[in-house]
Amino acid sequence: MARVLLVDDEPRMLSLLNSLLKAEGYDVCSVQDGSKVPDLISGEIFDLMITDIRMTPIDGIELLKIAKDKRPSMPVIILTAYGSVETAIEAMKIGTFDYVTKPFKMDELLITIQRALEYSRALSENMELKQELVGRYKFENIVAESPAMRNVCEMIKRVAPADTTVLVTGESGTGKELVAKAIHTYSRRKDKKFLAVNCAALPEPLLESEMFGHMKGAFTGASSNKEGLFETASGGTLFLDEISSMPLTIQGKLLRVLQEKEIRRVGGNENIPVDVRVIAATNTSLEKLIQQGTFREDLFYRLSVIPIEIKPLRERQEDILPLVYHVLRREVGEGTMPGIQPEVKDMLERYPWPGNVRELENAIKHAITFAQEGKITPDVLPPRILNQVGRIAPMTSPGAAGDAAAAFRNKSLKAFLREREKEYLGQVLAITAGDKEKAAKALKISLATLYRKLPGSGE
Repeated sequence: MARVLLVDDEPRMLSLLNSLLKAEGYDVCSVQDGSKVPDLISGEIFDLMITDIRMTPIDGIELLKIAKDKRPSMPVIILTAYGSVETAIEAMKIGTFDYVTKPFKMDELLITIQRALEYSRALSENMELKQELVGRYKFENIVAESPAMRNVCEMIKRVAPADTTVLVTGESGTGKELVAKAIHTYSRRKDKKFLAVNCAALPEPLLESEMFGHMKGAFTGASSNKEGLFETASGGTLFLDEISSMPLTIQGKLLRVLQEKEIRRVGGNENIPVDVRVIAATNTSLEKLIQQGTFREDLFYRLSVIPIEIKPLRERQEDILPLVYHVLRREVGEGTMPGIQPEVKDMLERYPWPGNVRELENAIKHAITFAQEGKITPDVLPPRILNQVGRIAPMTSPGAAGDAAAAFRNKSLKAFLREREKEYLGQVLAITAGDKEKAAKALKISLATLYRKLPGSGE
């Protein structure tokens, strides 16, 4: 119920408006003496103020100024029997929502009140969202609502001022490069370059040249001397993504650079001093690669002086909706934020996001593209999300209780829970491509427990 502050020094008009607005369901506070208004709006919250303009000892223009100072988000409607262009312009300049001349039609006034309240709600939601974003995003583009991501932010703050190497681990799409950029941004190297190289994207000769540079004639096509990333990023930060894919021969050269703080170009015979902070990232267990003989143990210990793990999105559900709103705001810019139906929010929270944040970003872009009338509905979500979670109705959605009752009629609570558990196990196993070890880890249960719960186990 909207609260309306009504101010008029004419008792009959005040009584008439008071009765009209209460009949429409508004919570009305009527004031005949305008001098009481400053204290009222300082101590109480009103959604709208309607005031006469010709009053004593304080007139409507003065009350409008006070309202704009104390409650800038509260709309004000001015009423007057002395309509004039000059007064209207003055009121509009100060910030009145609308200007209504007596005598007025009741229906028109009610429409104006409704528009003012809708404006107030939209403004309030926008301000809350902005404050929410300011509070949440301590680091650019990093959402940290979950304990896991708050821990990552705390690690960034602690490690950024140092020059130690950092190893960022996490599944593909979790935002490892964003963490690396945040570390650089909050370090003493922030005014120097941040350069990134994907170690899996280049064949061995090109990767070596890209990182360390080469001399003219070092190989076919080397028509001139070229600086490598270590030289170009001097004083800054070099991000080595997918470090697990780096060939063993280059791993040895990288180890020497980290130890000696100097590089040698391909085909060169001089050592060149470099001052670069290295941050590496991997979506693969380097310990397993060490056991397989494809990654150097000494390089691992040199890179992982400070390890930072980013949990997959499915393990930090608190971040899902904040991420959705973050992506929406980034995509629409200064445009109007589309609304999200409750059913969509539920589906987004229940979807396991195998592609993590990157998949979520793409899903929201897809939804924005096909959204109609400023609303994101289930039908504009990507098909994979609908296919994955659309079949299972949320228990809190309209009609869900009836659907559940029909589906599980005459079943005990234990049988009902077993059915739901089987559905969830099936989803997780589908995501992990049948890898039971990964599924058990995602479910935070032992492998033996998982086997007991699978169909045919006899449990």
